[in-house]
Amino acid sequence: MNNDLMIRSIYIDWDKIASGSYLRNIEALRDRDRIDFHAQATILTGENGSGKSTLLEAIAVAYGFNPEGGSRNYSFSTYDSHSDLSKAITLSKGVHRGWGYFLRAESFYNVATAEEEYSKDTEKGSMYYHRKSHGESFLALAQENFRSRGLYLLDEPEAALSPRRQMTMLVEIAESIKLGSQFIIATHSPILSGIPGAELWSFDGPLHTCTYEETDAYTVTRMFINNRKQILKHLLEEDPEEI
Repeated sequence: MNNDLMIRSIYIDWDKIASGSYLRNIEALRDRDRIDFHAQATILTGENGSGKSTLLEAIAVAYGFNPEGGSRNYSFSTYDSHSDLSKAITLSKGVHRGWGYFLRAESFYNVATAEEEYSKDTEKGSMYYHRKSHGESFLALAQENFRSRGLYLLDEPEAALSPRRQMTMLVEIAESIKLGSQFIIATHSPILSGIPGAELWSFDGPLHTCTYEETDAYTVTRMFINNRKQILKHLLEEDPEEI
């Protein structure tokens, strides 16, 4: 176990989860009462609905982040939708404490709005993310907030970024890791999944580690690029309900 990590382990007390909760049906998590982190970058991969964002959100809330995103100084709510998993997990933290940020694509607009409000009381002033394109503001927020020895939880950061900008994001993450930061990232991006030294967790089936080449982000993208015409012919000629 890496003692330099800000989050070293997660413990799940299933007795605190209601018997009829959908959380008990998440295959990747339901048989786990402890999950250990080993690398400064952990990538959560898997199909939609497999539990990646649910776990990431629970970690964020348990650590003290606002459920909709932002730093630990953010405290606002536009829609209370987070699960009860955060109430059932205990985090084993490392000795270091530093800056941190929870960045999630689906609520970025709300965070950008809150940033303008919070910045009114600071000398630095606002970054005015709403005045930039979605992708530009998303990347600017990362560049502004990634610092040394920070904890960064990123939920599908590729959603607003072009492939080229995803590579820029990868560089920003790699540089922050060199400065001692820890990242936990839920992503479908074959680019961000390739962060050097990252440990990849697959949520397809029971939670398990996998290689980069075993992720759907890599295998499906590679298959489509190498066989584009054949795959398009198959997809467009078949009954959509059978695909």
